[in-house]
Amino acid sequence: MKLKFALFLFIAIAPLFTYAQGGAITIFSEDGDKFFLILNGVKQNPVPQTNVRIDGLANDFYSGKIIFEDASKPEISKNLPTKDAGTGQFVEWTYKIKKTKDGDLKLRVFGQTPIPVNYNPPPDMYVMHYGQPAPPANTVTQTTVTTTTNPGMNGGASISIGTGMGGVNMNVNISDPNVNGGVSQTTTTTTSYSQTNATDNGGYNNTQQQPSQQLCTYPMNGQDFRSAKATVTNASFEDTKLSTAKAILSSNCMSTGQVMEICKSFGFEGSKLDFAKFAYSKTTDPGNYFKVGQVFNFDASKTDLNNYISSHAR
Repeated sequence: MKLKFALFLFIAIAPLFTYAQGGAITIFSEDGDKFFLILNGVKQNPVPQTNVRIDGLANDFYSGKIIFEDASKPEISKNLPTKDAGTGQFVEWTYKIKKTKDGDLKLRVFGQTPIPVNYNPPPDMYVMHYGQPAPPANTVTQTTVTTTTNPGMNGGASISIGTGMGGVNMNVNISDPNVNGGVSQTTTTTTSYSQTNATDNGGYNNTQQQPSQQLCTYPMNGQDFRSAKATVTNASFEDTKLSTAKAILSSNCMSTGQVMEICKSFGFEGSKLDFAKFAYSKTTDPGNYFKVGQVFNFDASKTDLNNYISSHAR
């Protein structure tokens, strides 16, 4: 009996672990060009998007293709890894569709971060759990009632009608005019339709699912943060450090202390200030954010950040 129960419990909860397994790929267009993402020949978003995230990727590599909504733009093909080359662990790769100096569109690596435990997608991102079915739709019933009186029929006729779109349920009651000198007719129409954030392939648009203002409650745990900080610190160029740090915050939240630690990884004051401004909306304790000013060498940078905090107070 216990064995059967354990087997049943495993079968019941197994789907809950599916989304957490595997790697993730995020692709966004720097200039807002809408596109379709194809992985191993399968279209991931049925409607062209500017920012697409696919998680639950179990293979080491996927054959990727970008097809733009604008047919005049050539397709981009690229093999997309899901693991870190050094550790062999699944990670989240972020790619940017960028226009080169020659005007060509290329897919460039924007950053690599550990897989977040609780992913908090930004506004306007299309999210797809690879190979998963669409979430159930919500049923909405809508009824509109209109009452009309016709005084011309021996005392009048009262008609009540409920209208909508779709399935119809009708109930008609007519009284004998010889009995009460009037006609009373009631018609009720009930409309049911599906309203859902899901598309036909299991994804959803975050603009419909969540409010545009995302609130951060929990910062990165110690292990994930140490890994993220090492990734930023080990980047060869300052621009790469900054883009990687921003990519980490696209799917995670940090405490004020963690933001200060990342800022110390930068060699230039401008990079520290850029990241400090970017990170403010993704911190779990904005009331302590004034402490970030301690990482700057110049009073002008501290003043600039303070002004930014004042104008973006939460």
